Amino acid sequence: MAPALLLMMTSFTKIFVVLAMTRNALSLPSIPPNQVLAGLALFLSIFVMWPVINEMNTLGIQPYLNGTLDFNGAVGAASGPLQQFMLAHTREEDIALMSRAAAAENPATPEAVPMQTLIPAFMISELRAAFIIGFVIFIPFLVIDLVVSAALMSMGMMMLPPVMISLPFKILLFVLVDGWGLIITSLIQSYAGTG
Repeated sequence: MAPALLLMMTSFTKIFVVLAMTRNALSLPSIPPNQVLAGLALFLSIFVMWPVINEMNTLGIQPYLNGTLDFNGAVGAASGPLQQFMLAHTREEDIALMSRAAAAENPATPEAVPMQTLIPAFMISELRAAFIIGFVIFIPFLVIDLVVSAALMSMGMMMLPPVMISLPFKILLFVLVDGWGLIITSLIQSYAGTG
């Protein structure tokens, strides 16, 4: 349960979904493998979350280890930075959706959102953002597929799968524009200023 909560309360979900959609846009269903994408997403999540982790350590973990805070106080102090991170990346519409689903009143302030409402609202917001980024990534590769497919049809090569011809062009385009670098930079910058 703890690893699942940690992965869902951080930037891991959005990063992993975007990387997986990029792989699918390239028409490479298993390259790079899931373990590589998950590892990259994990280390990028640690990179993005490092300021939050440091603040949680300073406010909650170290005082607990020094004996100045009890366990409940440490959990409350350490959850503050994480809650602020999630609030900064959660749409108000998603918080309202989860509040309605729980048959609760909309919170008066962002800080009053309970964690049981904030966590699923944060995940919905992250998935939405990941799908928007994935859509933008898919467009150039879709254009390449359409052009190759139209060219093959005009030459009467209907039995030849268009993916076989378009795959090298997609990989070439991705390498020429430094696709991994652009995607990773964009993902990191989407969390800038909230650590």
